Amino acid sequence: MMMNINHKYSVFAFLLSLMSPLSYSQEKKDSITVTELQEILATGKRNDKGIIPFQELKGKELENRNSSSVADAVRLFSGIQLKDYGGVGGMKTVNIRGMGSEHVGVFYDGIAIGNAQNGMVDLGKFSMDNLESISVYNGQKSQIFQPAKDFGSAGGIYLTTKRPVFTGEKKTNIGATYRSGSFHLINPSLLWEQKLSSLISSSLTMEYINSDGKYKFQQKKGNWDTIAVRQNGNISAFRTEGNLFGILPHGKWNLKGYYYDSSRGIPGAVLKNSYKRYQFAQQWDRNFFLQGSFEKIISTKYRIALNAKYAHDFTHYKNLEVFNDPIWGNKYSNRINNTYKQDELYISSSQLVTLFSFWDISLSADYQHNGMNADLKNFASPSRNTEMIALATAFHWDKLKIQTSVLGTFVQDKTKHMNSMGTASDKNEFTPAVFLNYQPLHSKDISIHGFYKRIFRMPTFNDLYYTDFGNSNLKPEYTNQFDAGIRINKNFTSGSFTHFDFTIDAYYNTVKDKIIAYPKGQQFRWTMLNFGKARIKGLDLSSKTSIVIKNVLVSTLITYTYEDAQNLSSPILNYKNQLPYIPWHSGTLTLEAAYRDWNLNYSFMYTGERYNSPSNNPENHVKAWYTHDIQLSRELFFTHIKCKASLQINNIFNKYYDIVANYPMPGRNYTIIIKLNI
Repeated sequence: MMMNINHKYSVFAFLLSLMSPLSYSQEKKDSITVTELQEILATGKRNDKGIIPFQELKGKELENRNSSSVADAVRLFSGIQLKDYGGVGGMKTVNIRGMGSEHVGVFYDGIAIGNAQNGMVDLGKFSMDNLESISVYNGQKSQIFQPAKDFGSAGGIYLTTKRPVFTGEKKTNIGATYRSGSFHLINPSLLWEQKLSSLISSSLTMEYINSDGKYKFQQKKGNWDTIAVRQNGNISAFRTEGNLFGILPHGKWNLKGYYYDSSRGIPGAVLKNSYKRYQFAQQWDRNFFLQGSFEKIISTKYRIALNAKYAHDFTHYKNLEVFNDPIWGNKYSNRINNTYKQDELYISSSQLVTLFSFWDISLSADYQHNGMNADLKNFASPSRNTEMIALATAFHWDKLKIQTSVLGTFVQDKTKHMNSMGTASDKNEFTPAVFLNYQPLHSKDISIHGFYKRIFRMPTFNDLYYTDFGNSNLKPEYTNQFDAGIRINKNFTSGSFTHFDFTIDAYYNTVKDKIIAYPKGQQFRWTMLNFGKARIKGLDLSSKTSIVIKNVLVSTLITYTYEDAQNLSSPILNYKNQLPYIPWHSGTLTLEAAYRDWNLNYSFMYTGERYNSPSNNPENHVKAWYTHDIQLSRELFFTHIKCKASLQINNIFNKYYDIVANYPMPGRNYTIIIKLNI
């Protein structure tokens, strides 16, 4: 009975949130000024970004990184662990501070990218060509005027699309990019921006990528040492995205349509005595979504934002492995030919009320429906309704800023067909969070920050209902996050140093019933485990400097992460062992030198030793790895045309390594990039 009451309350609160603007519509608008219009369109004074430091790449800095996808860019941030299964088309996911990929919210222009099937977003599907910025937040984005879903992640990755900028009387911008290089890579893309009126502009991007994905690799294990060519890593993919951007009196709106169509091989694990087997695992993806957002200042005391999205994901997976058996000859070991369809509907309403000059309060309500079907035998065909209500408040004084929030999450699962997995119970949870920032001195260069946040996460459809290994008894995760840190951020007006930014954070996370996912045979297949208890202690360090030496601008970025992630589930089995795929030590170094039209970018990435299983024995040990990458580029200017040519050399010293055990990564590889802007 209590669950029904909570469910009705959540629906009522959501409807109340949608209706609330009516109560403000009678307010006079003559007090609204042009200053407010500028605040909504640009970075204003009250964006609350100073609560918790975040990591960001934007503009030229983002363009100059030797990264071809979002996954390549975020791997250089502190606290990030990247899972990459190799090759151009390999799946690429990240987790933040050991919380698991399912705890990372990925938001495209402020609206979450979902995957109810396995809870993970493949960042390799998103291009860099149309992005203005990539931001990574621990805990959550440090503002209260946001959808309720933004409060529900342990960390967030925010992708922001470029808004068209037109100079003078110009009404059209055209950009073309062509990449080619190792693995027979062909990767053209086109960007077309159009000024439709003084208040409306549009952008259209199209991208095609094709590669055979073949590269040499070396595997060593005991007395086994082999060099072979990675097979079945081919990809052929097309991506297109259209945007409309509009400006309203004291507001803005945008509409985005996205389509991705790919066919790619799924290379399996490379194991001793079986690396010569050839596989016929193939995956076809068709992803589509349409989303829109609206934001408006109603009065000096009140503003509102509305978001809506529909998404449809289609996946066809086919696998036929053949073994060269010397006695029986070739025999088929595995036959899989399945299709999966997901549909998502999402709507959100967010409101911000300014009670006093130092006090804001917000109410956000989200509704999300997920449905999934598959042609598997006895598939449960689950559907999930989720309502999220977030009440938050922010206090901002000269030296002290405080944000608090409470998120209510109400989940109802249904299945059309009962199978051996059964169905999960409905869940209703309330999760609080507190964030603060304090400047102890008169100078604003030094600040102390910290936060506490509790997380609730439901198991995914695969966790619960997948015919082969789903388990409806799998428990949800309950996580507590603690963080404390210091930031020094200073600009210099004289001397060689122009900017210095240093941040250090210590964090402590506890997880009850942590869900662990790692590949089982093929990367499309997963094994799910419930750890009774886990404890994660860590330290993140980031240092960024800018120096001018004789007209050469030199920028450096150094990150380091220490993480002790222990399994405390049982004092008998794997007690205090490191959680799978979490290294104790990792770090990056990035150097960038800019001189006139030339730019040189060097990056070093290190990931220390770790284990690929809860059992920390020598058989499951994964060695440390590191890579060196470099990019040299030059801009050339012609009449009405700007050209940029770049050469990337990745893994300069041809280091053989695995990010995921038995999924070897490419050695030295090259990419040539030509960009034209008209």
